Amino acid sequence: MNCPSCGAGMRLETDREFFLCEYRGSVYFPEANSDGVRVLGEPAALACPACAIALVHASVGDGRILYCTRCRGMLIPMDRFMAIIQDLRSHRQTAVVPARPPDWTDLERHIRCPQCGQNMDAHPYGGGGGVIIDACDSCSLDWLDYGELERIADAPDRQYSEHAWDPV
Repeated sequence: MNCPSCGAGMRLETDREFFLCEYRGSVYFPEANSDGVRVLGEPAALACPACAIALVHASVGDGRILYCTRCRGMLIPMDRFMAIIQDLRSHRQTAVVPARPPDWTDLERHIRCPQCGQNMDAHPYGGGGGVIIDACDSCSLDWLDYGELERIADAPDRQYSEHAWDPV
């Protein structure tokens, strides 16, 4: 990527959401797309488990992820997953969306971990949103299909939904 101000080369900063101009030292933050993802565009060494094209570096909420520009799926490190959800919930501007049941047929899908090649474990996400996620415990990675992160972030907080009607 080239600097919008001077045309010099820019480099993606490690674990950051911006590019740094190597000449002027200025920073550039790409705009978030309609999914709320800042596509940083730098190719990753891993391929999408759903469509097999190269994943690209991106960020969502307050964390770096790998993103598929074709199917819009996301590969999220498990140690960043909850921080991303909490960040998205802290900025949510819409009302909490009632949970809908998961599509149980997603449990039958078998995708391979882009890092180790083993089958990922499909299971219901326990934090709300009615989503089936794919996880590789060996590599500590979660795969979310398009729209699943938004469903999780828009779901009622577990504590709120379980105790909303409890008498004080």
